Amino acid sequence: MLFDVAKVLIIAPRTVAEATWQEEARKWDHLRGLTFSTVLGTQQQRIRAIEKRADVYVINRENVVWLCEYYRYRMPFDMLVVDESSSFKSPTAKRFRALRKVLPCFSRRVILTGTPAPNTLLDLWAQMYLLDGGRALGKTITSYREKYFTPDRMNGYIVYSYKLQEGAAAAIYDAIAPEVMSLKASDYLELPERIDNIVRCDMGERARKLYRRMEKDMVLGLGGDEITAASAAVLSNKLLQMANGCVYTDDGGVLGIHDAKLCRLKEIIDVSEGKPVLVFYEYRHDLERLKSWFKDARVLGDDTGKTVYDWNAGKIPVLLAHPASCGYGLNLQAGGNIIVWFGLTWSLEQYQQANARLYRQGQEHAVVIHHLVTAGTMDERVMQALTKKEAGQDALLNAVKAEIQDVLKGENKS
Repeated sequence: MLFDVAKVLIIAPRTVAEATWQEEARKWDHLRGLTFSTVLGTQQQRIRAIEKRADVYVINRENVVWLCEYYRYRMPFDMLVVDESSSFKSPTAKRFRALRKVLPCFSRRVILTGTPAPNTLLDLWAQMYLLDGGRALGKTITSYREKYFTPDRMNGYIVYSYKLQEGAAAAIYDAIAPEVMSLKASDYLELPERIDNIVRCDMGERARKLYRRMEKDMVLGLGGDEITAASAAVLSNKLLQMANGCVYTDDGGVLGIHDAKLCRLKEIIDVSEGKPVLVFYEYRHDLERLKSWFKDARVLGDDTGKTVYDWNAGKIPVLLAHPASCGYGLNLQAGGNIIVWFGLTWSLEQYQQANARLYRQGQEHAVVIHHLVTAGTMDERVMQALTKKEAGQDALLNAVKAEIQDVLKGENKS
């Protein structure tokens, strides 16, 4: 470190940038001498932090463009670390384009992620480019697609998705093999047992009728048009909201449908006999109802550092978190071993990363993951996709198409 690298830039999710790297460094004797500067906050706070003399500068990914512009794309760092590099998987995103311009400034580059290709191997190109400048997978995303993929779903000249050519997956792995190292937790850790549990919820007859009406109206509204990711996401979101118990109205209001999941969650908390429970929610109205039902619950995001500390100290009986807000880097395993998915997500990456907050090194107890699934709803489609590790845009489209076929069959019968 003393001779090879003098100044390191670490780019990480905000919650990780706040404290995780700094705290982890203090745990290792050979790293305790390093000085850190955390580049967060207002512009003036960020400027003070970046002008401060330190060995390591940690910034959140949302401020990457600002940092590049601040230095006029002439970065004074000689090593780059991109933590959770899958957040740079889009080659059209501003953060990727900005970082791409400054890559020659760094003599060393390291990228880290637990989910390098959460949805498709197309997600690998941008991340590998940050690592090697296109040496392994090509200089452009277009050349990468042409070499390893063929168009799949199309509408005229518009390509909605691509599929791998025969033998392409193996060829991609061979191409990146010299530059990557892959380790599974099971390769070097002895983790405790993980228990996945599906908790069925019955929304009741009244709510079921409302759900079926919404489902039917939206499906018929799509008509015979091509089902795009946008229209599929709208339909899926509405149905998943109703499965959770509420739905947003057209004027921005919230319509209550049922409390089935809240009741089952209360039962799980009651039988946990005081053990802390980590609850993942999906929508804002879910969070408001959860806070109303569970008065002693805390929300991750309200003073993240203190909340994480209190959780790991056993001071929080119920922690409410959105998977996107705690999916990366946070060490929560000391605080509990029970997870409840109140609202399910199509993102396999978020799902896996969120579960890994408790099911990780240092966990001493069997991790129990409860999934609240409302019977006869889109919840079941999402759960099937997650179980098969197929969640993402493709799984969403396939599930919605299956849902549409079921509704149309019912229409034809009637």
